[in-house]
Amino acid sequence: MSVPDKNQVKQFLLSLQDSICQQLAEADGGTGFAEDVWQREGGGGGRSRVLRDGTVFEQAGVNFSHVSGSNLPASATAHRPELAGRSFEAMGVSLVIHPHSPYVPTSHANVRFFIAEKTGAEPIWWFGGGFDLTPYYGFTDDAVHWHKTAKDLCQPFGEDIYPRYKAWCDSYFYLRHRDEQRGIGGLFFDDLNTPDFDHCFAFMQAVGCGFTDAYLPIVERRKALTWGERERQFQLYRRGRYVEFNLVWDRGTLFGLQTGGRTESILMSMPPNVRWEYNWQPEAGSPEADLYERFLPVKEWLE
Repeated sequence: MSVPDKNQVKQFLLSLQDSICQQLAEADGGTGFAEDVWQREGGGGGRSRVLRDGTVFEQAGVNFSHVSGSNLPASATAHRPELAGRSFEAMGVSLVIHPHSPYVPTSHANVRFFIAEKTGAEPIWWFGGGFDLTPYYGFTDDAVHWHKTAKDLCQPFGEDIYPRYKAWCDSYFYLRHRDEQRGIGGLFFDDLNTPDFDHCFAFMQAVGCGFTDAYLPIVERRKALTWGERERQFQLYRRGRYVEFNLVWDRGTLFGLQTGGRTESILMSMPPNVRWEYNWQPEAGSPEADLYERFLPVKEWLE
C-alpha cells in the first residue's frame, strides 16, 4: 500500500479551491470572491471564500479547511472505536452555490481527506466526497448531462463505481422526515482507502475537478431564462429543504460543529434567503408539481 502524503493532498485542495473560484467568478461575470483566512483554536485553520449578490449567483461559498486535534469527539469514535486515542487531521474543499435564478439549480460539492495517527501504529486514513444537484424546476437535459459527467469521470476507476456511488448519493441526500430526496443526486463516497493511497487520491481529484464540468454548462443554459415572483417564491420554499437536510442529517455539518470548527465557515452552505410555508402542496399539473413527480423520485437518468 502506498504511503499517504498529507502535503500532496493539501496542495491539491488549495489549487482546487483556486480553480473553482476562478471558474465560478468568470461564470458570474460580476462580483468576485471575498476571502477570509482563519485559525482554529484547537489546531489548524482554513480560508473561506464567499461571493455574494453576484450577477448569476446570489451566494457561492468555497471553503478550504485543514483542522487537527489530539483526539476525536465521541460522535466520531462511536462507530469507529479504533480511532480512539489517536490524533487526527481532516482537510477538504467544500462548496455550495445558490443562484439568483430559480431555473439554475443549487449545487454542492466536497472532497476531503482524513487521517488518524498514533505512535507505533499504522495510520488510519480515507478519502470522501462527491457532488449533488438540487434543481427547483427540472430539465431532463440537465439531469442527463449531470449524471453523464459523473459517470464519465468514474469510468477509468471501474464499471461499478458510478452505479455504486450514485446509489450512495441517493441514499445519503434523503430527508427521512419528509420521505423526499433533496435533489437529483450525483456521486457520494466515503471511507475510501483501497486498493492504495495513489488510486484513492486520483479518484478524489477526478471528482473535485469534474464538478465544474458537470455544473457550469447547466448554469450557462439556464441563467438567461425569464422568471417571476411565482418561481422565486417556490425557489425560496424549496431552499427550506436544503436547510433542513444540512442541520438535521448532514454528517459533515455535525462533525465540523462537534470538533470546534469555525461556525461561519461550516454554515456558509445556508442560503441567504429562504422561507417555509405550512403544509404547502403544489398545484396539480403545474411546473412545481413536475419537480416532485418526475425529478425528485430516484431514477436512473442514463438508461
